[in-house]
Amino acid sequence: MTPAIRTRSPWMTDDLDHLRDLARTFCEKELLPNQQRWREQHHVDRDIWFTGAKAGLLCLSIPEEYGGGGGTFAHEAVLLEEQARVGDTAWGIGVHCVVAAHYVLAYGTEEQRRAWLPKMASGETVVSIAMTEPGTGSDLQGITTRAVADGDEYVINGAKTFITNLSQAGLVIVVAKTAPDAGHRGISLILVETDRPGVRRGRILDKIGQRGQDASELFLDDVRVPRENVLGGVEGRGFIQLMSQLPQERLTIALVATTAMETALEHTLAYTRDRRAFGKPLNQFQNTRFALAEVATEAKLARTFIDDCIMKHVAGELDEVTAAMAKWWTTERAMRAIDQCLQLHGGYGYMSEYPISHMWADNRVARIYGGTTEIMKEIVARSIMRG
Repeated sequence: MTPAIRTRSPWMTDDLDHLRDLARTFCEKELLPNQQRWREQHHVDRDIWFTGAKAGLLCLSIPEEYGGGGGTFAHEAVLLEEQARVGDTAWGIGVHCVVAAHYVLAYGTEEQRRAWLPKMASGETVVSIAMTEPGTGSDLQGITTRAVADGDEYVINGAKTFITNLSQAGLVIVVAKTAPDAGHRGISLILVETDRPGVRRGRILDKIGQRGQDASELFLDDVRVPRENVLGGVEGRGFIQLMSQLPQERLTIALVATTAMETALEHTLAYTRDRRAFGKPLNQFQNTRFALAEVATEAKLARTFIDDCIMKHVAGELDEVTAAMAKWWTTERAMRAIDQCLQLHGGYGYMSEYPISHMWADNRVARIYGGTTEIMKEIVARSIMRG
Protein backbone atom coordinates (compact mmCIF):
# COMPACT_ATOMS: atom_id res chain seq x y z
CA MET A 1 0.00 0.00 0.00
CA THR A 2 1.33 3.43 -0.95
CA PRO A 3 2.56 5.32 2.17
CA ALA A 4 0.29 8.27 1.36
CA ILE A 5 -2.69 5.93 1.67
CA ARG A 6 -1.66 3.87 4.66
CA THR A 7 1.04 4.35 7.22
CA ARG A 8 2.22 1.90 9.89
CA SER A 9 -0.46 1.48 12.52
CA PRO A 10 0.44 2.90 15.95
CA TRP A 11 -0.29 -0.43 17.66
CA MET A 12 2.36 -2.24 15.60
CA THR A 13 5.60 -3.37 17.31
CA ASP A 14 8.81 -5.01 16.10
CA ASP A 15 7.37 -8.37 17.15
CA LEU A 16 4.23 -7.72 15.13
CA ASP A 17 6.31 -6.63 12.13
CA HIS A 18 8.00 -10.04 12.15
CA LEU A 19 4.62 -11.72 12.50
CA ARG A 20 3.32 -9.74 9.52
CA ASP A 21 6.20 -10.97 7.38
CA LEU A 22 5.38 -14.55 8.37
CA ALA A 23 1.63 -14.11 7.90
CA ARG A 24 2.07 -12.41 4.51
CA THR A 25 4.30 -15.16 3.22
CA PHE A 26 1.88 -17.81 4.49
CA CYS A 27 -1.20 -16.17 3.00
CA GLU A 28 0.45 -15.59 -0.38
CA LYS A 29 1.76 -19.17 -0.52
CA GLU A 30 -1.02 -21.19 1.11
CA LEU A 31 -4.23 -19.18 0.65
CA LEU A 32 -3.98 -17.13 -2.53
CA PRO A 33 -3.27 -19.99 -4.99
CA ASN A 34 -6.25 -21.99 -3.72
CA GLN A 35 -8.97 -19.37 -4.01
CA GLN A 36 -10.72 -20.61 -7.14
CA ARG A 37 -10.59 -24.26 -6.10
CA TRP A 38 -11.99 -23.50 -2.66
CA ARG A 39 -14.81 -21.48 -4.20
CA GLU A 40 -15.69 -24.45 -6.39
CA GLN A 41 -15.62 -26.99 -3.58
CA HIS A 42 -17.23 -24.57 -1.05
CA HIS A 43 -14.74 -25.30 1.71
CA VAL A 44 -11.04 -25.13 2.46
CA ASP A 45 -8.83 -28.21 2.51
CA ARG A 46 -8.76 -29.81 5.95
CA ASP A 47 -4.94 -29.75 5.87
CA ILE A 48 -4.82 -25.94 5.89
CA TRP A 49 -5.61 -26.03 9.61
CA PHE A 50 -2.55 -28.21 10.26
CA THR A 51 -0.41 -26.10 7.94
CA GLY A 52 -1.49 -22.93 9.75
CA ALA A 53 -0.79 -24.51 13.11
CA LYS A 54 2.67 -25.67 11.98
CA ALA A 55 3.43 -22.07 11.00
CA GLY A 56 2.38 -20.96 14.49
CA LEU A 57 -0.60 -18.94 13.26
CA LEU A 58 -3.53 -20.59 15.08
CA CYS A 59 -4.82 -19.15 18.36
CA LEU A 60 -2.24 -16.37 18.46
CA SER A 61 -3.98 -14.60 21.35
CA ILE A 62 -4.48 -17.71 23.51
CA PRO A 63 -2.00 -18.17 26.39
CA GLU A 64 0.96 -20.45 25.78
CA GLU A 65 -0.08 -22.73 28.66
CA TYR A 66 -3.05 -23.79 26.52
CA GLY A 67 -0.99 -24.23 23.36
CA GLY A 68 -1.59 -20.75 21.92
CA GLY A 69 0.77 -18.02 20.84
CA GLY A 70 0.57 -15.97 24.03
CA GLY A 71 -0.19 -12.76 22.16
CA THR A 72 -3.01 -10.23 22.12
CA PHE A 73 -5.77 -9.27 19.74
CA ALA A 74 -3.15 -7.25 17.86
CA HIS A 75 -1.48 -10.50 16.82
CA GLU A 76 -4.78 -11.84 15.51
CA ALA A 77 -5.36 -8.52 13.74
CA VAL A 78 -2.14 -8.85 11.76
CA LEU A 79 -3.11 -12.30 10.47
CA LEU A 80 -6.66 -11.18 9.66
CA GLU A 81 -5.30 -8.20 7.70
CA GLU A 82 -2.96 -10.37 5.67
CA GLN A 83 -5.73 -12.87 4.98
CA ALA A 84 -7.97 -10.04 3.77
CA ARG A 85 -5.16 -8.57 1.69
CA VAL A 86 -5.01 -11.71 -0.49
CA GLY A 87 -8.80 -11.72 -0.73
CA ASP A 88 -9.39 -14.92 1.23
CA THR A 89 -12.72 -15.32 3.04
CA ALA A 90 -12.73 -19.13 2.96
CA TRP A 91 -10.51 -20.06 5.90
CA GLY A 92 -12.61 -19.48 9.01
CA ILE A 93 -9.83 -18.45 11.37
CA GLY A 94 -11.83 -15.50 12.66
CA VAL A 95 -14.53 -17.80 14.02
CA HIS A 96 -12.09 -20.46 15.20
CA CYS A 97 -9.32 -18.33 16.77
CA VAL A 98 -10.86 -14.97 17.61
CA VAL A 99 -14.41 -15.97 18.53
CA ALA A 100 -14.76 -19.61 19.60
CA ALA A 101 -11.38 -19.95 21.30
CA HIS A 102 -12.07 -16.89 23.43
CA TYR A 103 -15.42 -18.20 24.60
CA VAL A 104 -13.60 -21.26 25.91
CA LEU A 105 -10.75 -19.21 27.37
CA ALA A 106 -12.93 -16.57 29.03
CA TYR A 107 -15.74 -18.74 30.37
CA GLY A 108 -14.70 -22.38 30.24
CA THR A 109 -13.78 -24.39 33.29
CA GLU A 110 -10.11 -25.25 33.63
CA GLU A 111 -10.93 -28.77 32.47
CA GLN A 112 -12.69 -27.40 29.36
CA ARG A 113 -9.79 -25.10 28.55
CA ARG A 114 -7.23 -27.88 28.78
CA ALA A 115 -9.41 -30.29 26.85
CA TRP A 116 -10.09 -28.04 23.86
CA LEU A 117 -7.72 -25.08 23.49
CA PRO A 118 -4.55 -27.11 22.75
CA LYS A 119 -6.47 -29.07 20.10
CA MET A 120 -7.69 -25.82 18.56
CA ALA A 121 -4.16 -24.40 18.48
CA SER A 122 -2.76 -27.56 16.85
CA GLY A 123 -5.50 -27.76 14.22
CA GLU A 124 -6.61 -31.14 15.52
CA THR A 125 -10.07 -29.77 16.33
CA VAL A 126 -11.88 -27.13 14.28
CA VAL A 127 -14.57 -25.28 16.23
CA SER A 128 -17.81 -23.58 15.20
CA ILE A 129 -20.31 -21.53 17.16
CA ALA A 130 -24.01 -22.08 16.48
CA MET A 131 -26.13 -19.02 17.28
CA THR A 132 -28.38 -18.29 14.30
CA GLU A 133 -31.51 -20.34 13.64
CA PRO A 134 -33.69 -20.54 10.54
CA GLY A 135 -36.25 -18.23 12.14
CA THR A 136 -33.99 -16.24 14.46
CA GLY A 137 -31.09 -13.95 13.54
CA SER A 138 -30.10 -10.98 15.69
CA ASP A 139 -32.75 -11.71 18.35
CA LEU A 140 -30.84 -14.30 20.36
CA GLN A 141 -33.51 -14.38 23.04
CA GLY A 142 -35.86 -15.78 20.41
CA ILE A 143 -33.94 -19.00 19.81
CA THR A 144 -35.94 -22.23 19.97
CA THR A 145 -33.15 -24.78 20.45
CA ARG A 146 -33.72 -26.54 23.77
CA ALA A 147 -31.38 -28.36 26.12
CA VAL A 148 -33.52 -30.29 28.61
CA ALA A 149 -31.89 -31.75 31.72
CA ASP A 150 -32.25 -35.51 32.06
CA GLY A 151 -30.29 -36.80 35.01
CA ASP A 152 -26.60 -36.09 34.40
CA GLU A 153 -27.20 -35.15 30.76
CA TYR A 154 -28.82 -32.57 28.54
CA VAL A 155 -31.00 -33.68 25.66
CA ILE A 156 -30.66 -31.08 22.89
CA ASN A 157 -33.12 -30.52 20.05
CA GLY A 158 -33.07 -27.72 17.50
CA ALA A 159 -31.79 -26.44 14.18
CA LYS A 160 -29.10 -23.87 13.39
CA THR A 161 -27.98 -22.25 10.16
CA PHE A 162 -25.14 -20.16 8.67
CA ILE A 163 -22.61 -22.09 10.79
CA THR A 164 -19.06 -21.31 9.67
CA ASN A 165 -16.49 -24.16 9.74
CA LEU A 166 -19.20 -26.75 10.37
CA SER A 167 -18.21 -29.21 7.63
CA GLN A 168 -14.84 -29.74 9.34
CA ALA A 169 -15.75 -28.96 12.95
CA GLY A 170 -15.13 -31.46 15.71
CA LEU A 171 -16.79 -29.23 18.29
CA VAL A 172 -19.69 -26.78 18.15
CA ILE A 173 -20.55 -24.21 20.82
CA VAL A 174 -24.33 -24.39 20.74
CA VAL A 175 -26.53 -21.56 22.00
CA ALA A 176 -29.56 -23.21 23.61
CA LYS A 177 -32.29 -22.54 26.15
CA THR A 178 -31.87 -24.54 29.34
CA ALA A 179 -34.71 -22.65 31.09
CA PRO A 180 -37.21 -21.53 28.38
CA ASP A 181 -39.29 -19.38 30.73
CA ALA A 182 -36.38 -17.44 32.23
CA GLY A 183 -35.80 -15.01 29.36
CA HIS A 184 -32.16 -14.20 28.70
CA ARG A 185 -31.25 -15.90 31.99
CA GLY A 186 -32.37 -19.19 30.52
CA ILE A 187 -29.77 -19.24 27.73
CA SER A 188 -26.64 -21.40 28.00
CA LEU A 189 -23.68 -22.21 25.79
CA ILE A 190 -23.09 -25.95 25.49
CA LEU A 191 -20.07 -27.74 24.04
CA VAL A 192 -21.28 -30.39 21.61
CA GLU A 193 -18.88 -32.82 19.93
CA THR A 194 -19.98 -33.38 16.33
CA ASP A 195 -19.52 -37.17 16.50
CA ARG A 196 -22.33 -37.55 19.03
CA PRO A 197 -25.45 -39.45 17.92
CA GLY A 198 -28.14 -37.07 16.69
CA VAL A 199 -25.76 -34.39 15.39
CA ARG A 200 -26.41 -33.92 11.67
CA ARG A 201 -24.60 -31.59 9.33
CA GLY A 202 -26.88 -30.19 6.65
CA ARG A 203 -25.91 -28.81 3.28
CA ILE A 204 -23.16 -26.27 2.75
CA LEU A 205 -25.18 -23.21 1.82
CA ASP A 206 -24.86 -21.74 -1.68
CA LYS A 207 -24.01 -18.08 -1.13
CA ILE A 208 -23.55 -15.21 -3.57
CA GLY A 209 -20.21 -14.38 -1.95
CA GLN A 210 -17.65 -16.01 0.35
CA ARG A 211 -18.25 -19.15 -1.68
CA GLY A 212 -15.14 -20.86 -0.37
CA GLN A 213 -16.43 -20.71 3.19
CA ASP A 214 -18.48 -23.66 4.40
CA ALA A 215 -21.42 -21.96 6.14
CA SER A 216 -23.77 -24.87 6.81
CA GLU A 217 -26.95 -26.08 8.46
CA LEU A 218 -26.85 -27.98 11.76
CA PHE A 219 -29.55 -30.27 13.13
CA LEU A 220 -29.66 -31.54 16.69
CA ASP A 221 -32.02 -34.47 17.23
CA ASP A 222 -32.14 -35.78 20.81
CA VAL A 223 -28.43 -35.16 21.19
CA ARG A 224 -27.21 -36.20 24.63
CA VAL A 225 -24.25 -34.47 26.25
CA PRO A 226 -23.01 -34.50 29.85
CA ARG A 227 -24.26 -31.58 31.92
CA GLU A 228 -20.64 -30.62 32.56
CA ASN A 229 -20.47 -29.66 28.87
CA VAL A 230 -22.24 -26.39 29.64
CA LEU A 231 -19.60 -23.71 29.13
CA GLY A 232 -18.25 -22.65 32.49
CA GLY A 233 -20.12 -25.41 34.33
CA VAL A 234 -23.09 -23.24 35.29
CA GLU A 235 -26.18 -22.89 33.11
CA GLY A 236 -28.02 -19.64 32.45
CA ARG A 237 -24.95 -17.50 31.74
CA GLY A 238 -24.96 -17.82 27.97
CA PHE A 239 -26.55 -14.51 27.08
CA ILE A 240 -24.10 -12.51 29.19
CA GLN A 241 -21.23 -14.52 27.74
CA LEU A 242 -22.41 -13.76 24.22
CA MET A 243 -22.83 -10.05 24.88
CA SER A 244 -19.40 -9.80 26.48
CA GLN A 245 -17.62 -11.32 23.48
CA LEU A 246 -19.53 -9.53 20.72
CA PRO A 247 -17.37 -6.34 20.78
CA GLN A 248 -14.30 -8.39 19.80
CA GLU A 249 -16.24 -10.16 17.06
CA ARG A 250 -17.53 -6.86 15.70
CA LEU A 251 -14.09 -5.27 15.83
CA THR A 252 -12.81 -8.24 13.82
CA ILE A 253 -15.45 -7.66 11.13
CA ALA A 254 -14.67 -3.93 11.07
CA LEU A 255 -10.94 -4.60 10.74
CA VAL A 256 -11.45 -6.96 7.80
CA ALA A 257 -13.80 -4.46 6.13
CA THR A 258 -11.22 -1.70 6.48
CA THR A 259 -8.47 -3.88 5.03
CA ALA A 260 -10.77 -4.86 2.16
CA MET A 261 -11.35 -1.18 1.41
CA GLU A 262 -7.61 -0.51 1.32
CA THR A 263 -6.98 -3.56 -0.84
CA ALA A 264 -9.72 -2.63 -3.30
CA LEU A 265 -8.11 0.79 -3.64
CA GLU A 266 -4.72 -0.80 -4.25
CA HIS A 267 -6.10 -3.01 -7.03
CA THR A 268 -7.95 -0.08 -8.59
CA LEU A 269 -4.95 2.23 -8.55
CA ALA A 270 -2.99 -0.39 -10.47
CA TYR A 271 -5.83 -1.04 -12.92
CA THR A 272 -6.53 2.62 -13.70
CA ARG A 273 -2.81 3.27 -14.17
CA ASP A 274 -2.45 0.48 -16.73
CA ARG A 275 -5.83 0.61 -18.49
CA ARG A 276 -6.13 3.14 -21.30
CA ALA A 277 -9.16 4.84 -22.84
CA PHE A 278 -9.29 7.54 -25.51
CA GLY A 279 -5.54 7.44 -25.78
CA LYS A 280 -4.57 7.95 -22.15
CA PRO A 281 -4.56 6.05 -18.83
CA LEU A 282 -7.82 5.98 -16.90
CA ASN A 283 -6.17 7.67 -13.94
CA GLN A 284 -5.71 10.81 -16.02
CA PHE A 285 -9.47 11.43 -16.16
CA GLN A 286 -10.78 13.80 -13.52
CA ASN A 287 -13.73 11.56 -12.62
CA THR A 288 -11.34 8.67 -11.93
CA ARG A 289 -9.02 10.83 -9.87
CA PHE A 290 -11.86 12.26 -7.79
CA ALA A 291 -13.39 8.83 -7.21
CA LEU A 292 -10.03 7.45 -6.07
CA ALA A 293 -9.53 10.47 -3.81
CA GLU A 294 -12.89 9.76 -2.13
CA VAL A 295 -12.07 6.09 -1.57
CA ALA A 296 -8.60 6.93 -0.25
CA THR A 297 -10.05 9.47 2.19
CA GLU A 298 -12.67 7.09 3.56
CA ALA A 299 -10.12 4.28 3.81
CA LYS A 300 -7.85 6.59 5.82
CA LEU A 301 -10.71 7.60 8.13
CA ALA A 302 -11.67 3.96 8.63
CA ARG A 303 -8.08 2.95 9.37
CA THR A 304 -7.65 5.74 11.91
CA PHE A 305 -10.85 4.68 13.67
CA ILE A 306 -9.94 0.99 13.63
CA ASP A 307 -6.42 1.60 14.89
CA ASP A 308 -7.86 3.51 17.84
CA CYS A 309 -10.33 0.69 18.53
CA ILE A 310 -7.58 -1.93 18.44
CA MET A 311 -5.47 0.03 20.92
CA LYS A 312 -8.47 0.42 23.21
CA HIS A 313 -9.32 -3.27 22.93
CA VAL A 314 -5.79 -4.43 23.70
CA ALA A 315 -5.91 -2.17 26.76
CA GLY A 316 -9.28 -3.64 27.79
CA GLU A 317 -11.10 -0.36 27.15
CA LEU A 318 -13.21 -1.01 24.03
CA ASP A 319 -16.90 -0.62 24.88
CA GLU A 320 -19.91 -2.16 23.18
CA VAL A 321 -21.11 1.12 21.66
CA THR A 322 -17.79 2.02 20.03
CA ALA A 323 -17.50 -1.50 18.63
CA ALA A 324 -21.00 -1.16 17.18
CA MET A 325 -20.07 2.20 15.64
CA ALA A 326 -16.94 0.70 14.10
CA LYS A 327 -18.79 -2.32 12.76
CA TRP A 328 -21.62 -0.51 11.00
CA TRP A 329 -19.60 2.43 9.69
CA THR A 330 -16.67 0.50 8.25
CA THR A 331 -18.79 -2.21 6.64
CA GLU A 332 -21.10 0.34 5.02
CA ARG A 333 -18.22 2.49 3.79
CA ALA A 334 -16.24 -0.50 2.61
CA MET A 335 -19.11 -1.76 0.48
CA ARG A 336 -19.58 1.69 -1.03
CA ALA A 337 -15.86 2.02 -1.72
CA ILE A 338 -15.55 -1.45 -3.26
CA ASP A 339 -18.56 -0.73 -5.46
CA GLN A 340 -16.89 2.47 -6.65
CA CYS A 341 -13.68 0.58 -7.34
CA LEU A 342 -15.57 -2.05 -9.32
CA GLN A 343 -17.18 0.74 -11.35
CA LEU A 344 -13.75 2.08 -12.25
CA HIS A 345 -12.83 -1.35 -13.57
CA GLY A 346 -15.70 -1.09 -16.04
CA GLY A 347 -16.97 -4.35 -17.50
CA TYR A 348 -13.87 -6.19 -16.34
CA GLY A 349 -14.84 -5.47 -12.73
CA TYR A 350 -17.82 -7.77 -13.22
CA MET A 351 -15.63 -10.64 -14.42
CA SER A 352 -14.67 -13.27 -11.88
CA GLU A 353 -11.05 -13.31 -13.09
CA TYR A 354 -10.57 -9.90 -11.44
CA PRO A 355 -10.18 -9.83 -7.63
CA ILE A 356 -12.45 -6.79 -7.29
CA SER A 357 -15.47 -8.86 -8.38
CA HIS A 358 -14.97 -11.31 -5.52
CA MET A 359 -14.32 -8.53 -3.02
CA TRP A 360 -17.61 -6.91 -4.02
CA ALA A 361 -19.58 -10.14 -3.50
CA ASP A 362 -17.67 -11.30 -0.41
CA ASN A 363 -17.98 -8.08 1.57
CA ARG A 364 -21.72 -7.56 1.17
CA VAL A 365 -22.50 -9.90 4.05
CA ALA A 366 -20.36 -7.87 6.48
CA ARG A 367 -23.27 -5.46 6.82
CA ILE A 368 -25.36 -8.39 8.07
CA TYR A 369 -23.42 -10.90 10.14
CA GLY A 370 -22.18 -10.13 13.62
CA GLY A 371 -25.25 -7.89 13.99
CA THR A 372 -26.85 -6.00 11.14
CA THR A 373 -26.21 -2.33 10.48
CA GLU A 374 -29.68 -1.61 11.82
CA ILE A 375 -28.96 -3.42 15.10
CA MET A 376 -25.64 -1.58 15.43
CA LYS A 377 -27.37 1.76 14.98
CA GLU A 378 -29.96 0.77 17.58
CA ILE A 379 -27.17 0.04 20.08
CA VAL A 380 -25.65 3.44 19.39
CA ALA A 381 -29.03 5.20 19.53
CA ARG A 382 -29.91 3.69 22.89
CA SER A 383 -26.60 4.84 24.36
CA ILE A 384 -27.01 8.45 23.24
CA MET A 385 -30.70 8.57 24.23
CA ARG A 386 -29.79 7.46 27.75
CA GLY A 387 -27.28 10.28 27.88
